[in-house]
Amino acid sequence: MRSRLAFHPICQHLHFSFELNKKFQFATLILLGASIFTIVPNYVFAVGDAVEGRKKAQSCLTCHRKGNIVHGEMTPIISGQYQDYLIKALKDYRSGARQHLIMNQLAVELSDQDIEDITAYYSQLNSRLSGPNDGSH
Repeated sequence: MRSRLAFHPICQHLHFSFELNKKFQFATLILLGASIFTIVPNYVFAVGDAVEGRKKAQSCLTCHRKGNIVHGEMTPIISGQYQDYLIKALKDYRSGARQHLIMNQLAVELSDQDIEDITAYYSQLNSRLSGPNDGSH
């Protein structure tokens, strides 16, 4: 025979609230876990070896120097850039999906490990980007 309390409206409400609370806790945990990827800096999830990348990047440093110093107006500043963006760009240069005379020639010689190492190096560098009207140009 069941307890009379099990059928009482307050007991039924408490059981329902407990089930909702468990679902809310699970949803909160999922959202919190997903948000970590947007909060934590890019270099924490970096692939590759930045120390090796520095050694391998010697030809890159001819044009893409540290910080915001570049060789020529058309050379992009890549110091501090997101690693996943740099990896995609280099792989696109290597495959020919992205065209640039010098970059295509350099990237075709790079292995996936080389690309990961070089981009790990550049993504962890500080960039001192400045605006067009601050007198630095």
